[in-house]
Amino acid sequence: MYLCIFNYMDKEYISNWTSQLKKGVLPYIILKLLNNEAYYGYELIKEIKNVLNTGVTDGTLYPILNRMHKDGLLRFEWVEQGSGIPRKYYYLTDSGKDTLVSMSDVWSVLSRSIKQI
Repeated sequence: MYLCIFNYMDKEYISNWTSQLKKGVLPYIILKLLNNEAYYGYELIKEIKNVLNTGVTDGTLYPILNRMHKDGLLRFEWVEQGSGIPRKYYYLTDSGKDTLVSMSDVWSVLSRSIKQI
């Protein structure tokens, strides 16, 4: 019985850690995706789900996008659609591109350090 409780606790710990790790790298993933092309919100959610192989809600994504916009890393543009409502497309600013380079450098150092351990 004790072993079963330990395994459950271990799985729960790993699940929580994985969730926090993904949340922590989400801004980096957003910058990397937007470096290649512009996305509108729902499209970005779908692409992040594909990359992370897990669900990302609009309640998680939009506050991050708003904060990144406020910090000058992103800009947006409303684009009219043939039918339906306009879509807000997100783009990297020059500051966002510089931040992406810095984050990539940090990620590389961290990754190499972990591999060396």
